[in-house]
Amino acid sequence: MTLSKTQRDQISNLLKEQIRRKLSDYSPESNNMPFHVRLLGQDRMALFSFIQSINTTLGTSVFEQVAAMIAMPHFKHAINQYKDFNNTISDKAQAAIQHIIDDLRAARAKPDKPAEIAEILRVAQTGTLKKIKRPRIDLFLESEDGTEYYFDLKTAKPNVDEIVGFKRKMLEWVAIRGAINPKPKIYTGLAIPYNPYEPQPYDRWTFQGMFDLSNEIKVAEEFWDFLGGKNTYEELLQIFEDVGIELRPEIDAKFATFAPKR
Repeated sequence: MTLSKTQRDQISNLLKEQIRRKLSDYSPESNNMPFHVRLLGQDRMALFSFIQSINTTLGTSVFEQVAAMIAMPHFKHAINQYKDFNNTISDKAQAAIQHIIDDLRAARAKPDKPAEIAEILRVAQTGTLKKIKRPRIDLFLESEDGTEYYFDLKTAKPNVDEIVGFKRKMLEWVAIRGAINPKPKIYTGLAIPYNPYEPQPYDRWTFQGMFDLSNEIKVAEEFWDFLGGKNTYEELLQIFEDVGIELRPEIDAKFATFAPKR
């Protein structure tokens, strides 16, 4: 198996801890939805609300922690919620980023991340350096050859305006790192933990024209197998399924309390 017993246990325990905490803290939302309740039942509405809460937790916390657990044996450093990151950027680099984005939006250029990185790093230590809000890095990795990977994890299907914002963020991370090290070996990109379009291929067309798809986006198997090796994604799905089966009686018992009394 790709994942060690220790890794499998770590991931399983994290999931159980998160689900049980949610169950113990859970109370139905106070929003009055009388038509929904009468149509579907209070127990189903309560379960729907719980599932939404779990979905948020997976996207904002669990996936990045699991990613760090999986990557740790394969990288020199693997840190989720990475905070040791500078927040200084050059005005020349900001201008270069704006130029790149303007050209991409106007279709005057095609996405080319290596060329974009080179353009930003050429000016990352020139002009006026200024402080900006410290970035939030979901997952930081450093390989044995010194390559630095900075990932932003996304589960939602983004709209066009969000995609432009994501692109700017990826380029700003390059500029911020370049303000300290003029020649970093750096990768910045989006990680999408699962394919919401499965069994169809991930619908990447929304990113086309703005993102260099092969150099900036890793989806589902591509992401997890990059972190832990071949078949990591399938093993991870099995862990989630096993935990779900184990916790099903606890979940069912919790939401049975919301069922109508007969």
